[in-house]
Amino acid sequence: MKISNDLRWMNSGPLAGLAEIELETLQPGSSIMQGKVNPVIPEATAMVAAQVIGNDMTITVAGQSGNFELNVMLPLIAHNLLNSIQLLSKSCTLLADKAITTFKVNEKNLSAALALNPALVTALNPIIGYQQAEEIVKRACKEQRPITKVASEMTGMTEEELSTILDPERLV
Repeated sequence: MKISNDLRWMNSGPLAGLAEIELETLQPGSSIMQGKVNPVIPEATAMVAAQVIGNDMTITVAGQSGNFELNVMLPLIAHNLLNSIQLLSKSCTLLADKAITTFKVNEKNLSAALALNPALVTALNPIIGYQQAEEIVKRACKEQRPITKVASEMTGMTEEELSTILDPERLV
């Protein structure tokens, strides 16, 4: 369910959502919003997860219903366990094949968001100090401008220098 919901949020958009990824289009669109594509595979997988959680609760209650060495609910336990295994194996394969391996990363949106991310400034702390780095973050957030541009204005360092120092791939 967590993976399905993360995929749904990352796919949300295009204007008011995260729009970090684009899931494969598997149906004509939304029934209430033209042009929108529903994340049908993650939605279906989330429903499977809800069913499996219900099956687990049934198995738990059935397991507690045994007395000594006897449990008349063993057929119910077996049924729900086998049902959960079947549902999960099919939905996980479908999620992998039709959502995870086929989504496209929205590089433009991710790059734009990353350029504004205040976490980048922590790499400047040893160079310019915590106080000045904090001032850069506050100004960049207030003005909604990339960290490198604001830092260049406030430190005298070039944007090229800052792009190297604040390169997210290098920092990772």
